[in-house]
Amino acid sequence: MEKFDHRIALKNIPPKPGVYQFWSADEELIYIGKAKNLKNRVSSYFNKDTYRVNAKTRVLVSKINAITFTIVDTEIDAWLLENSLIKKHQPRYNVLLKDDKTYPWIIIKNERFPRIFWTRKIIKDGSTYFGPYASISMMHTILGMIKETYPLRTCNLPLTPENIVAGKFRVCLEYQIGNCKGPCQNFQTEEDYHQSIEEIKDILNGKTSAVVRKLKNQLDKSVAELNFELSHRLKHKYDLLERYQSKSTIVNSSITDVDVFSIATDDKHAFINFLKVMNGTVIQTQTLELKKRLDETNEELLTIAISEFRTRFNSQSKEIIVPFDIELDDPRIRFTVPKLGEKKKLLELSQKNVAYFKREKLDQYEKLNPEIRTDRLLNQMMKDLRLNQLPRHIECFDNSNFQGKFPVSAIVVFRDAKPSKRDYRHFNVKTVEGPDDFATMEEAVLRRYKRMLEEGEGLPQLIVIDGGKGQLSSAIKSLKLLGIEKQVTIIGIAKRLEEIYYPDDPYPMYLDKKSESLKIIQQLRDEAHRFGITFHRNKRSKAAVATELENIPGVGRTSADKLLRHFKSVKKIRQATETELLEVLNTKQVKAILAYFANINNAKI
Repeated sequence: MEKFDHRIALKNIPPKPGVYQFWSADEELIYIGKAKNLKNRVSSYFNKDTYRVNAKTRVLVSKINAITFTIVDTEIDAWLLENSLIKKHQPRYNVLLKDDKTYPWIIIKNERFPRIFWTRKIIKDGSTYFGPYASISMMHTILGMIKETYPLRTCNLPLTPENIVAGKFRVCLEYQIGNCKGPCQNFQTEEDYHQSIEEIKDILNGKTSAVVRKLKNQLDKSVAELNFELSHRLKHKYDLLERYQSKSTIVNSSITDVDVFSIATDDKHAFINFLKVMNGTVIQTQTLELKKRLDETNEELLTIAISEFRTRFNSQSKEIIVPFDIELDDPRIRFTVPKLGEKKKLLELSQKNVAYFKREKLDQYEKLNPEIRTDRLLNQMMKDLRLNQLPRHIECFDNSNFQGKFPVSAIVVFRDAKPSKRDYRHFNVKTVEGPDDFATMEEAVLRRYKRMLEEGEGLPQLIVIDGGKGQLSSAIKSLKLLGIEKQVTIIGIAKRLEEIYYPDDPYPMYLDKKSESLKIIQQLRDEAHRFGITFHRNKRSKAAVATELENIPGVGRTSADKLLRHFKSVKKIRQATETELLEVLNTKQVKAILAYFANINNAKI
């Protein structure tokens, strides 16, 4: 087989709009793309800078064995052709379009007295279809409102003029309960029935305001004519439509026919939200998920999704609202990037929807695959904290003392963003007297990492110091003494405003209060504080107990410690027999202890 030479292939590609296809040596279609200028776009795949930077593109290019292309008149034609070809062939390296199920439609049947119901099948019989509806509950809400507002037939009887005149049908229960006006027995004229159908079409097209205004005029007229029965029926219908309109209208009704798109992405997925707006009312909405195959830009992903949505929903809107400029020149479409006003509100609504959908989807993925969440968190921390490696091993230090007495330090360890409690440690401070938090931190950090180096343990990627610049500087002194200050990243977190301090940086960094990176750091800090306080309280408690035992004549600190280690508590020492006490202390000390507790018991009596 002759080796593929891209230089020869590129000579035959014209600088015109079109669609290109990449084929493998096995004659498999592996990628489809569109371009305003085919020659420039295809050439870019073989550019040395693109080839070096983009690893996924390198893999794709290495598999290309043939290039074919289709020339079209405009870029919009290329856009639509690309979408249809991707859906048909589903090439390996193209974005994977997910969520391609069949959506329901509301149908107005092509009949003399049209029925209205929902369906998933489109039959070309002259009927009118509205949709598709991504939310089935929304579709049923609309149908319910229509049924309550407009009494229409639900039977499938052949209501021809001949059958009605011949009296072949009788009204059913639906007529008796007011859900139908009885066109089967000519109780309702065809003209009156079709007037309701036209109003329903306006509602489904988003023209609710026009129907409401018309009803208001009819209501005012019936009141003026003192036709109270008709007024009551119109008022009921008017109230229903007003409530429906208040739920669906979100912008000024001057926005007559636009499509709105927004996008949210991560490393592997893209989520695109679509809103269809007619006369200030959102009449269709859906969010699509794309699975990335190459390092597609947000513009490329959004372009693919716009084509998919407009084809799926058969949209002919001439204006499309997007969050950023899209290079797609076509006189039939105008792209708008709004900065203020009602259109900006529409875009923000779409962005809220896509952000929510993304969060929900990622939560689902992470529940099924916890390692995905861990990797995401660690990558986010590496980015937010400007680290040069993933912080899989993090350690946090905290100090505690009581008026300068009983100083202790605690260290907690997180591995893969989760507490590793078996690695927690605490230190009884040996070289510091009085309330010197800086010196205490210096000693704790020095002892911790000196021992780790001696025992050949791996150093953490990130060290967190509970405190501001002073505590951080003290910790760095110890790291420099050990010669490891450049091997680890160390930061301090101050409690008041949650400032993050770095060595040699006079200005703190502030993370977003909702940032997951900040939450992990706060969890580390709080866990270190909890662990340190618990140890500190236990130490104070034991010191208080030891002090009580030292009040006994002949019992000093050493003897008191022996008793506590053996019996664990003063209560058990008080309950111990002479023989049990003699296992720890001498006869003179035991007699003194027995006498001491006997006096306490007598005093209570």
